Amino acid sequence: MEQSPTLRANMKSSSNPAPVKQEDQEDQFFWSYTEEPHRSRRMAIIKAHPEILKLCGPEPLTIPLVLAVVGLQCTCAYLLSNTPFWSWRFWLTAYIIGATANQNLFLAIHEISHNLAFKSGLANRLLAIVANLPIGIPYSASFRPYHLTHHKSLGVDGLDTDLPTAFEAFFLDSIAGKAFFCTFQILFYALRPMMVYQIPLTKIHALNIVVQLLFDYVLIQSWGGKAVGYFILSSFLAGSLHPVAGHFIAEHYVFDRASIENKQARDAKNRIPVPETFSYYGPLNLLTYNVGLHNEHHDFPAIPWTRLWKVNEIAKDFYQDLPYHRSWVGVVWQFIMDKEVGLWCRVKRKEGGRKVGAWKEEEIQN
Repeated sequence: MEQSPTLRANMKSSSNPAPVKQEDQEDQFFWSYTEEPHRSRRMAIIKAHPEILKLCGPEPLTIPLVLAVVGLQCTCAYLLSNTPFWSWRFWLTAYIIGATANQNLFLAIHEISHNLAFKSGLANRLLAIVANLPIGIPYSASFRPYHLTHHKSLGVDGLDTDLPTAFEAFFLDSIAGKAFFCTFQILFYALRPMMVYQIPLTKIHALNIVVQLLFDYVLIQSWGGKAVGYFILSSFLAGSLHPVAGHFIAEHYVFDRASIENKQARDAKNRIPVPETFSYYGPLNLLTYNVGLHNEHHDFPAIPWTRLWKVNEIAKDFYQDLPYHRSWVGVVWQFIMDKEVGLWCRVKRKEGGRKVGAWKEEEIQN
């Protein structure tokens, strides 16, 4: 990604420890030498608004919603079982209903990974396996440790698998490359973690795999291969050029033009780093467990989706000046078409964080 004159000037003139670009031209990520911002903001919010901690805890409404969406997807799979795969009816249903539903299930698993459906850790793991069924490929057990590490190690190179690698950023640094990334980003998010580091396999991983394969086998035997094909196509489209897939890019890429321009205007003595998490306040949150409230979620991952709006209301003074997105579709369009935006636009740090989630078998019970 080519740096703009404004961006270069910002990086050279700032005297604070905010993220700066490394001199190595082969590595153009924003490198930060401060801790991730969410822990310090969380402590400041708790100090100013201690009542916010009352919002923490499970949200039982997640359970029937998961079951309803799983039922919806199974109904669609059954109704399409005799429909040709290469037909407008099959693909349109998969794009409009299937992709939206499976993105909803991706984000249900995201909620459940924080133990926000049941109080019991094991019950949450089992519900995640149920939510995984219409996705077609077992992944819920593996998602949890990688995602929890993302929270504890935000931006840490070699730990946060949400970060693109330098290899990806270099080879996809063009409009065509970014369009390819956005089209196939679900594959990047599925395969990249295994390339960064391997997680230990546990009994819950084995259960996730066995249940999913058995479910797929029964489905094929009962309704034919097109039913499973519908599930997998829905999952692919959910992470492709689809409105709800915009959240993958919107959450942590530093490309909001207001963020870059405003950074120059800020007093360097304030020592305010470049924002590295962005919220989205728009209607698609209704379909995605409020994942758009991403600053709020990273600040308080123990608060469920139904109460994240209250975080913003209670601590409005902490969020009102943070840059945010109004459109996930607009995010994807700008990401692809703006030559100053790309996979390099992520904040990275060399140190800090830790691996969490599945490193001990007994953590299943926590």
